[in-house]
Amino acid sequence: MSSELYVDGIGEITITNSIVRIDMMSLSATEKDGKNNPKPVFRQRIIMPIDAFANGVELMQQALNGLVKAGAVHRFSDVQNAPRLVPTNGVAGS
Repeated sequence: MSSELYVDGIGEITITNSIVRIDMMSLSATEKDGKNNPKPVFRQRIIMPIDAFANGVELMQQALNGLVKAGAVHRFSDVQNAPRLVPTNGVAGS
């Protein structure tokens, strides 16, 4: 039996020597910030060797390219020209 976890995003990625730690976060149903928006809270950590992380990034890039090609998301540049993804339905994530 496998276990699934829903997350709203990645809170932080930490690299120490040859180990990568990816902190997964979700928006809290009960905790709010000063603007009454749900606060992001830590849910689970993925720990993997750096080569597995690099392979995972490559797989995610391939998946992203497929989503862009299919029109599911569009790329926009922010002030620093870093890619920012916005769903084509107009509903932006956090």
